[in-house]
Amino acid sequence: MPFARSAVSAFDPDLTDRPAVARQLDFVDHEAEVPMHTHRKGQLILALHGAVTCTADNEIWIVPPSCGVWIPGGMPHSARATANARLNYLFVEPGAAGLPEDCCALSVSPLIREMVDRLAREPADYPTDGHAARLARVALDELVEMPRERFNFPISSNPKIRVIADALTVEPSDRSTSAEWAKRVAMSERSLARLMIRETGLTFGRWRQQLHLVIALRELASGATVQNVAAELGYDSVNAFITMFKKALGSTPAQYFAHRRAGKFITMKNNRLIE
Repeated sequence: MPFARSAVSAFDPDLTDRPAVARQLDFVDHEAEVPMHTHRKGQLILALHGAVTCTADNEIWIVPPSCGVWIPGGMPHSARATANARLNYLFVEPGAAGLPEDCCALSVSPLIREMVDRLAREPADYPTDGHAARLARVALDELVEMPRERFNFPISSNPKIRVIADALTVEPSDRSTSAEWAKRVAMSERSLARLMIRETGLTFGRWRQQLHLVIALRELASGATVQNVAAELGYDSVNAFITMFKKALGSTPAQYFAHRRAGKFITMKNNRLIE
């Protein structure tokens, strides 16, 4: 089997000044770990198959099928892809489109996905007055209209929060209470609760549930069964896990991924999926 190279070495988006360029990567040919790096261009990561987890701006972001994570230019970030991941990257020159100045997950319409896929087959130095240039312009115009999704897990730069986040990322089935975690990081439960709200905007329970959702989306997208994911996350039953998933995303895991596979453009409104 040939040696897998880092995805960072596959393409340098900053060598071109085109407003948008795209590249496709199959992680069968690349290392799953993408080390921390940065580039001038902003980056939209789209998962065609499998999933990828990104770390940027003190948050962990999951990229399940039919969504994308936007990382502004100049922001350090790293990633880990599932073994079956096939991704499209869209690199955007600063100022070329009115995209967010912070990291965010975006719903991505089938139209955008097809345009990015088509642009990935064009050279990085495509003519500025040709078809690829027009395609890039329309793709960017469409992208700025896309709504945000909630596929992030805030981890904070606070050392006590990071200790808990690192531990739960390694062992997500850990059901220790907030009082038990407070004792481990030498704080009172009340102080930890205040710190959690200040640093992440979430209560401890909601914060841990968001981590479970991120992990569940990643594992389900990589082909894991609902039963295995429920067990990995420490749920007493499959039904308890499905209830959590449905409360968070408005549908069961099977319904959610069926919509994604069908290429339907869906987003969230009042905790319910809408088309």
